[in-house]
Amino acid sequence: MATGFEQAKIKIEKDAEFESLKAAIERVLGGALVDKYFSKLSGKGVRVREFEKILEQKLIDGVDPELGRSGRAAKALYEALTVTDKGQMREFYLTRVEQVEPEIRQKYQKIYRYY
Repeated sequence: MATGFEQAKIKIEKDAEFESLKAAIERVLGGALVDKYFSKLSGKGVRVREFEKILEQKLIDGVDPELGRSGRAAKALYEALTVTDKGQMREFYLTRVEQVEPEIRQKYQKIYRYY
């Protein structure tokens, strides 16, 4: 009997911060902002999976107008999370990055490379 991978259900402790950052990630990786976001990453020489570096350089903040209007930085939201929440946020981001449309991924293949 084969079973698939099932992610453990771990409760989010800092729900407001987690949801705010998650929403910002959804906005920059979905729809109209993804091209602008990847263009910024490419211009800075940052690979798409370097999540902490992306936060440090405020690359999500520079693309997502809602996050900018909120007065909260993506890095500050991330740093407010507990260790387990941070792990789940990184996992969410990396999973979401892999769900970007193939055409966009092909266009920005350089930032998707592991080497």
